[in-house]
Amino acid sequence: MTQTLKTKVLIIGAGTGGYVAGIRCGQLGLDTVLVDGGDGLGGTCLNVGCIPSKAIIHAAGKFETVAKAAGDGTLGITAASPAIDLSQTVAWKDGIVRKLNAGVAALLKKAKVRVIKGWATFADAKTCRVETDDGPITITAEHVILATGSEPVELPFLPFGGDVISSTEALSLDAVPGRLVVVGGGYIGLELGIAYRKLGAEVAIVEMAERILPLYDKALTDPVMKWLTDHGVELHLGARAGGFGDGKLSITTKDGEPVQLDADKVLVTVGRRPRTQGWGLDNMGVAMAGPFVKIDDRCATSMKNVWAVGDLTGEPMLAHKGSAQGEVVAEIIAGHDKRFDPVTIAAVCFTEPEIVSAGLGPLDVAGRDDVITAVFPLAAIGRALAIEAGEDGGFVRVLASKSDHRLLGVQAVGQHVAELSNSFAQMLEMGAVLEDVAGVIHVHPTLGEAFHEASLRALGHAIHI
Repeated sequence: MTQTLKTKVLIIGAGTGGYVAGIRCGQLGLDTVLVDGGDGLGGTCLNVGCIPSKAIIHAAGKFETVAKAAGDGTLGITAASPAIDLSQTVAWKDGIVRKLNAGVAALLKKAKVRVIKGWATFADAKTCRVETDDGPITITAEHVILATGSEPVELPFLPFGGDVISSTEALSLDAVPGRLVVVGGGYIGLELGIAYRKLGAEVAIVEMAERILPLYDKALTDPVMKWLTDHGVELHLGARAGGFGDGKLSITTKDGEPVQLDADKVLVTVGRRPRTQGWGLDNMGVAMAGPFVKIDDRCATSMKNVWAVGDLTGEPMLAHKGSAQGEVVAEIIAGHDKRFDPVTIAAVCFTEPEIVSAGLGPLDVAGRDDVITAVFPLAAIGRALAIEAGEDGGFVRVLASKSDHRLLGVQAVGQHVAELSNSFAQMLEMGAVLEDVAGVIHVHPTLGEAFHEASLRALGHAIHI
């Protein structure tokens, strides 16, 4: 027998957009049901994306540090040759995920959000049927928030399965592959490819573009390129992948030459697409913007009281964007006058070294003569040298308007610069000018001093260069 529920707010998807929307709805006293379609509370980010990948990257960094201490040692530290049991590393990573899952569940319970685990299928814009282990449930709602997230893109000639894996499987391998070929030189492929190189795998990267991380300017990606070259990562740029069989991946090089690459695993990371199939989107009558659900600055779709947040709504497909949208929608439903209109959404590549970008970059202002650009190298920052983060070509760069010195963008590349991203975004969101950054007394010794010095340099009077 089908159970029937009526609720004020129905949220489909328990990722960072959906569960945050649920918690905020609960805080605002809205009767809320959250349907978790399978990834688990926290969605892709918490379960098979942001969090577990950073755990594996962290473990790989520790392994590399110990490996450097073997033989002649490093910084006066010597150690025996390291070994890794990847299954134990994965178990540690899984423990972190379980802890965070439990934390999200507790927060939803505290907010009095009812969580239903099962797959939802919509019959119309406000009614869905959820198949659960205890039988089907029909839910009708006054408001629906779509937060179904995204999924890895599969290449037709390299379907996932066996030794052809997505980022999801790459985070749960039971052993380090001897030879890993990564198809796709974007941030996901590079993050994982670098991690597995640190763990001892031979790594090759196949990228269609002429360089890695093609969405970023060359100055930002050069230090990452140098790390890859220095660490023996085989690069095939301007190349196209073909089929895989008998432990070999076929590629066509930039010059049109067919090549066979040995591969124990082929990691396909050619992008992600919004999860729009299999849950009845076609029955909801919402307008689309290409592959994404079309929304306005309130995250409202073309159907009244149907909202959409997160990866489903377009680029940038970042967890923190979805969370911010989820909060906005909850507050709008509760009667608040809100808009989703950020000045910037900062992005981080957790490569080696890390890359941060917020606001406009050089590619966005090419040809303009009304912009000041200034770069300050991490090699001139004491803290960077003290933690071995000053010799890989890292820097902080600021872009500002010549007329009023308003910050337009901030970028950085270097070890640990991800932790500067919030400072960059905060200054841009507040409409800071160069003098605002220059006037803040930055703590010494920290990497953040490079932001201060870059702003001073843009004003014509950097101190330490």
